[in-house]
This record gives sequence, structure tokens and C-alpha cells, in this order.
Amino acid sequence: MSKTATVRARIQPELKANVEEIFQQLGLTTTEAITLFYQQVALRKGLPFAVKIPNKTTEETFKKTDRGEELISCQSAEDMFDSLGI
Repeated sequence: MSKTATVRARIQPELKANVEEIFQQLGLTTTEAITLFYQQVALRKGLPFAVKIPNKTTEETFKKTDRGEELISCQSAEDMFDSLGI
């Protein structure tokens, strides 16, 4: 099947650059990544990931971590589980 359809979108230049760097690390071109996304949407008949609006607790947690508050650093997975009391 020939590829003749075009997809156009306007996005922030910084986001585009960051994502294209990730695609490069994955060995994908932007076209391949978009095709992969479209194929997954077609297969799943919906988005291939959950789209949710965060609840209040999650929103507050995001705001705190963005400000660098209430962050915990761990040296290993074992250290992380110990700090969580697991």
C-alpha cells in the first residue's frame, strides 16, 4: 500500500526536539513513530494508553515535586522499599 496521506500538526519546538531525540534513541523516524501510534489506535479502537484527569491528591503531589518538595532519594530498589516500609 502506498503512503500518500499527509498528517500535519503544530507543536511546541522544544517538545518536538525532545521527542525526536527519544525516537532516535529508539531507532525510529518521526514517520515510523506516528505510523506505530496510528496502528495501535486502529488495533485497540482507541488510544493505546489511559487518558485521565488527575485527582486532587495527584495534582498536589505533581505541584510539590515540581517545586522540589517532599522528594525522597534512594540508592537502590531495596533502599526504596525500606523507605516505603515494604
